[in-house]
Amino acid sequence: MIEVGPNSYGKSAIRLVKVDRDQAPHRVRDLTIAIALAGDFATSYSEGDNSAVIATDTMKNTAYALAGEHLTGSIEGYGLVLGRHFLAAGREVDLVKVSIDAHAWRPIDSAPDAFTRDASETRKADVSVSRDGFLVEAGIADLVVMKTTRSAFAGFPRDRFTTLPETDDRIMATKVTASWGYARDAELDFDAVFDRVRSTFLGAFADHDSASVQHSIWVIARAILEAHPEVDDVTMSLPNLHHWTVDLSPYGIANDREIYVATKEPHGLIEATIRRADIGSVERPGTS
Repeated sequence: MIEVGPNSYGKSAIRLVKVDRDQAPHRVRDLTIAIALAGDFATSYSEGDNSAVIATDTMKNTAYALAGEHLTGSIEGYGLVLGRHFLAAGREVDLVKVSIDAHAWRPIDSAPDAFTRDASETRKADVSVSRDGFLVEAGIADLVVMKTTRSAFAGFPRDRFTTLPETDDRIMATKVTASWGYARDAELDFDAVFDRVRSTFLGAFADHDSASVQHSIWVIARAILEAHPEVDDVTMSLPNLHHWTVDLSPYGIANDREIYVATKEPHGLIEATIRRADIGSVERPGTS
């Protein structure tokens, strides 16, 4: 017997820009949105029956249509509005997943209407709405951070293919992808909580002594969980952007951890989820 397995469909890469000119400087909201629906859509695959299929073009139009009234606060709140709308739109829909990336524009000096795009960091939100409630996950991507000291890597296994020397003081640099999940059905001031968690992240990164990137993930995530009871789990993906000390000895020049060559590839990639032991495994939202 052949049957349709798990499936979903939706609209990705919806580009939406909203400009609020009622404040100075103006506020620019620049979003990339993905919407996905899951539910009883098996016959649309097996029989070509589109009677329950909400057009993906309708999803795009809905995102624009609801932005004027509802994109006034956090991207998480706007994602919940979209999720609840599509959950109510069809009885076949069991789950709506909304993913939003917010791209930052910064005012130029004191000009009320001139901006520069800040690509150094992207704020992210993933919202999952079902008939049993909702889950919200916030996060950041593309945030590049560096520690120029207090970072080590030693005590690792060695064999005949190991050439990496042990070190108790190296540069550690990474391009952060991090997300944190809130408790189910948590109604929060998502903007305020995001700012607080981000501040804790950066403070913990700056203040700790790192034995490895793995150790850094543990220290930073633990600091977030201890400081923010509304957060249930923290997930990080940290590429180790290596900085190798340049050998200047052929030129008769000493180099005591001053001159480095920065590399992007190949790089180490360290990933982990740190969570409260009493909540168990929570299936977090996402549209991928």
